[in-house]
Amino acid sequence: TQSLICNFQNTLRKTLYFPTSSSLTIHQRTHTGEKSYRCGQCGKSFATFSKLTLHQRTHTGEKPYSCGQCGKSFSTSSYLTIHQRTHTGEKPYRCYQCGKRFIRLQTLKSHQRSHTGEKSYSCDQFGKSFSSSSYLTIHQRTHTGEKSYSCVQCGKRYSDKRSLIKHQKIHEGGVS
Repeated sequence: TQSLICNFQNTLRKTLYFPTSSSLTIHQRTHTGEKSYRCGQCGKSFATFSKLTLHQRTHTGEKPYSCGQCGKSFSTSSYLTIHQRTHTGEKPYRCYQCGKRFIRLQTLKSHQRSHTGEKSYSCDQFGKSFSSSSYLTIHQRTHTGEKSYSCVQCGKRYSDKRSLIKHQKIHEGGVS
């Protein structure tokens, strides 16, 4: 059998082999930025059909993966795996600078930027920088006025989930 090789210079500085031409093509899109699969609902584009399918679940609300312990449902198997760690207590990602452990790799990467001071996510409107894409997204909602999170008890709306959760404590007799 023939192995196909990616000829792009990569940051890993090692040769990557692929079993099929289609798997090589999909990989090469990470270098070229080509995104041939477009969502008919919002226009967002993706490099693979499977990524488009996962994205479309944000519109349909489909969550085919359920937690056997608590019944909570997820749109992807990887989100389910991450969630299950909240039950097991597993934190497989460790910061080698301070030893703190994390459930998600992305959370570790964001945390590591706190050591370096790196803020690589910038607001186009004001140039304000953030250490994570999620903080930038929350900030950008101050420009758009988007408030996607609403309290089921009183209808008050919030631009981020953390603010909604804080607010909901008033209904439980807490403060906010």
